[in-house]
Amino acid sequence: MESRTFSRRQLLRRGVVLGALAASPAALLAACGEDAATPAEGDATSAATGGAAAAAAGADTLERVREQGFVRIAFANEPPYSEVAEDGVSVTGAAVEVPRAVLARLGVDELDGVVIAYDAMIPGLQAERFDMVTAGLFMTPERCEQVIYSEPDVCGTESFAVLEGNPGGFASYEDVAAAGAKVGVPGGSVEADYAAEAGVPDGDIVVIPDSRSGIEALQAGRIDAYGLPSLSIKNLLETAEGLEDVGPLDGVPVACAGAAFRPSDEAFRDAYNEALQELKDSGEFAEILESFGFPSDVAMETTAEQLCAGEG
Repeated sequence: MESRTFSRRQLLRRGVVLGALAASPAALLAACGEDAATPAEGDATSAATGGAAAAAAGADTLERVREQGFVRIAFANEPPYSEVAEDGVSVTGAAVEVPRAVLARLGVDELDGVVIAYDAMIPGLQAERFDMVTAGLFMTPERCEQVIYSEPDVCGTESFAVLEGNPGGFASYEDVAAAGAKVGVPGGSVEADYAAEAGVPDGDIVVIPDSRSGIEALQAGRIDAYGLPSLSIKNLLETAEGLEDVGPLDGVPVACAGAAFRPSDEAFRDAYNEALQELKDSGEFAEILESFGFPSDVAMETTAEQLCAGEG
């Protein structure tokens, strides 16, 4: 993955700084969790000590980012969730502006970020290459076993980009499977999971490195449909010719994302949640989301607990 480095002095007033962090999709670290076996009586003290140590680690992370004045984040270049401008420096999007406002309430005014593929986000977080993920990384029970999430911030439906006229007649991933067609999806994404669960064979699920490549693959006939969140598809098709939007897709639930943290950073996550709730209560949260075309009501009515249990 190509990265670009900028000095902090050059970018101090940009709000989000693109760093030169590198994260490869290595094997994920085992997550601590509620599903672990109940400790034997003799292990109760060590379990309690471990919990206290985890809380202390989270407090230390929050204190560190406050002292240094910035937090390292990972995000994707997928408008309108997040978008790197043509200058290669400026970044905006709902998945950037909500955390920016939340972190400002925690006394952290600068985001030091890296654009990274979805399948490298959780491994990079676990390897401590950044402090949190703010990328529209949708909550799933599987991901919740590896990271801890804030309460929901961005929610949306799913769509396909297809050739004009929708020649395959696709309205769902099941339709793609039945037709023996190929669908493009981001690597490590919920779209890849939706396709597999619908019965699309591995050989017909094409991993697309970035959204522009997805549009090009569709126009060239290398894939028959390209799956992404509905607002991402809508944004892409504003400048693409010969394509149309199909959605929301049948059989795919509304998905919600939140900021993702290491399990040891529970105190940091809890402080973030408090500030996020303040943002929601103030009305600023809805204002930010709606400026990017996202509804705010679903994110305010749904909980991370529900989504991590697969109940969203």
